[in-house]
Amino acid sequence: MTGLAAGVRRTWRSCTPLAFPMVSVTRAVFGDLPLGAGTVEKFQLQSDQLRVDIISWGCTITALEVKDRQGRASDLVLGFAELEGYLQKQPYFGAVVGRVANRIAKGTFTLDGKEYQLAINNGPNSLHGGVRGFDKVLWTPQVLSNGVEFSRVSPDGEEGYPGELKVWVTYTLDGGELVINYRAQASQTTPVNLTNHSYFNLAGQGSPNIYDHEVTIEADAFLPVDETLIPTGEVAPVQGTAFDLRKPVELGKHLQEFHMNGFDHNFCLKGSKEKRFCARVHHAGSGRVLEVYTTQPGVQFYTGNFLDGTLKGKRGAVYPKHSGFCLETQNWPDAVNQICQAWTFGKWTKYKWCSAFYHTLQYSPSIFLEEHYLNGSLWKFLYFPSLLATKINQFIF
Repeated sequence: MTGLAAGVRRTWRSCTPLAFPMVSVTRAVFGDLPLGAGTVEKFQLQSDQLRVDIISWGCTITALEVKDRQGRASDLVLGFAELEGYLQKQPYFGAVVGRVANRIAKGTFTLDGKEYQLAINNGPNSLHGGVRGFDKVLWTPQVLSNGVEFSRVSPDGEEGYPGELKVWVTYTLDGGELVINYRAQASQTTPVNLTNHSYFNLAGQGSPNIYDHEVTIEADAFLPVDETLIPTGEVAPVQGTAFDLRKPVELGKHLQEFHMNGFDHNFCLKGSKEKRFCARVHHAGSGRVLEVYTTQPGVQFYTGNFLDGTLKGKRGAVYPKHSGFCLETQNWPDAVNQICQAWTFGKWTKYKWCSAFYHTLQYSPSIFLEEHYLNGSLWKFLYFPSLLATKINQFIF
């Protein structure tokens, strides 16, 4: 059993608050895995401004409540009320994905002269870490004064990746700010690119679409993709294309105007060790605004193109095409095959929630780097040589 002492598991089905100043952390059993494989726990973090639920299966955000301009709270992330929903085939709702988020062409890459073959799970490619990525494993939790930390060891060869990788994911809440910290320690050189795959609908999860959402992405270029959604190698300017989102566009009208199926593309951001504005999504009906700030080189904007209404979510909701969006700050897709090994970045990301005329909330996946390595933070695709692993105990990305 993971994270629970024998004999007390069932007593935690009634939530037990752990009181800390300004933030409450509640721990409860969310469900049991089949065949006695372990117990999944839910951790509810709540401040006076924000409530978030995270489970130990895939470090998954299962609920995120934010108020509108009238002070009415709604859950804004797609997902399921029961564990069984997350165990079925589903599109990574709210989960941490890795070792490498996004796609790797043909599931292969060469590192230090050796070719590696990964698990293929998305057409001819490897997606979000493979068949059994970080979203499909049970993590070990540890309660903090204002949050929860999850950890696991990814063994050498898992899904075809080289080297043992120790990973820590920490969620902490401070007022209206939810911070997600990622740390990793590798035994040898290996690619790493972690992100959280939450689907948002600012009108509230279960709303039929996101067509009335106004989107802005501060990017001068994007990565065109082939028929399998692998970047072609071109870095294309957005000027004069459907990908020019530098000024606000209403999503539904924009997709119709350009006869688009939706977005599932990496937008190329200006490299910087300082945080800068990346994207904004505004829902006029509720007054809710989501702003993204980052030092990452890219953000994957995905509009739920593959949702088809077959999944039944929270409160009986169904999730049809375009019923949620993702903004995944990241290194560029297939970077292990298309970018030189020396290309690394200091990275920092913040998702800032605003409810117009009411209050300001922040949902802030922020990754802080140790000062003795780089001035900033590293998130996503990095190489961790064993020599460096000896000198620096933990990598934060």
